[in-house]
Amino acid sequence: MGEDAGRDLECQKIMDGKVNSGSGSEKVVPSCCLKARVSAPELEAKCHSTVVSGWFSESQSSSALTDKAGKMVYFNNPMWPGEAHSLKVKSILFKEKSDYQEVLVFESSTYGKVLVLDGIVQLTEKDECAYQEMIAHLPLCSIPSPKTVLVVGGGDGGVLREISRHSSVEHIDICEIDKMVIDVSKKFFPELAVGFEDPRVHLHVGDAIEFLRHVPKAKYDAIIVDSSDPVGPAQELVEKPFFETIAQALRPGGVLCNMAESMWLHTHLIEDMLSVCRETFKGCVHYAWTSVPTYPSGVIGFLLCSTEGQPVDFLNPINPIEKLDGAYHHKRELRFYNSEMHRAAFALPPFLKREVRLLRD
Repeated sequence: MGEDAGRDLECQKIMDGKVNSGSGSEKVVPSCCLKARVSAPELEAKCHSTVVSGWFSESQSSSALTDKAGKMVYFNNPMWPGEAHSLKVKSILFKEKSDYQEVLVFESSTYGKVLVLDGIVQLTEKDECAYQEMIAHLPLCSIPSPKTVLVVGGGDGGVLREISRHSSVEHIDICEIDKMVIDVSKKFFPELAVGFEDPRVHLHVGDAIEFLRHVPKAKYDAIIVDSSDPVGPAQELVEKPFFETIAQALRPGGVLCNMAESMWLHTHLIEDMLSVCRETFKGCVHYAWTSVPTYPSGVIGFLLCSTEGQPVDFLNPINPIEKLDGAYHHKRELRFYNSEMHRAAFALPPFLKREVRLLRD
């Protein structure tokens, strides 16, 4: 077999979810979620952003393998194989590598400015509200008078902006590992980064897992994990030790809201996360979702979990945003979330209940 043919076969195996384990046997990997990680030891996976003929394409050519000869072989991102999501680019505003990832900001023709990390769209000006508002208010409107909140990730500041609508909150910690994301957001996305200006916010730049190890038990009323997709370093943020640390940091009856991928693409991951969280959290665990057009498949999910203590009814907001004085217009008018959207987020389609066993209960 020629060198090019061999490289093409290796690339195809990765795309098909089969990679050589190094012992001569093929390891079968499901083609979604964290089970789709590249694990070929002889190849180095690198993500990067590409703009071709005025279009940015997420997933298509967003990952590359460097073979032994130093040649690049491109393949689709394993988080959503066989798909490419494209936006027309008016101009590139920023592109640099931080210590952790490639950071890209560009002006699109239809969604305003776009933030991309390692080739994956994180937010756009047009539809960020659907994600930021839901991930913040689903947990905070489900408990009475939250006072202490931790945000894991969220370096763009959007979740902070939404938390600050809750006047009962007295202290907000945010742990973001990449300072470049914060600096870039302050420069190019001031409507999100305004969240950092709230005096209740305390910024910690560093690894969230290490940060949580030093958090006193039962410190927080709510923890919101606004993480990137669970590949590479972020994989640890969907594993049991991380959730156990989260549970210890929550007070009795405290709540977690964790990004939980797409029902259309990642049912294996949703099943795994539900299983771990039901073992870890002794209150209740629910899956919710919202529509974000520029995310793969157009939807994104959330896991809502509570610790043992005062029961939490996530499905019906006990702390409705409509009754919080000034919350609708604080810093920016709410564009997506209200109590009707809150309740609707927990309505699940039949196919998801069929594919994810733990959602049938």
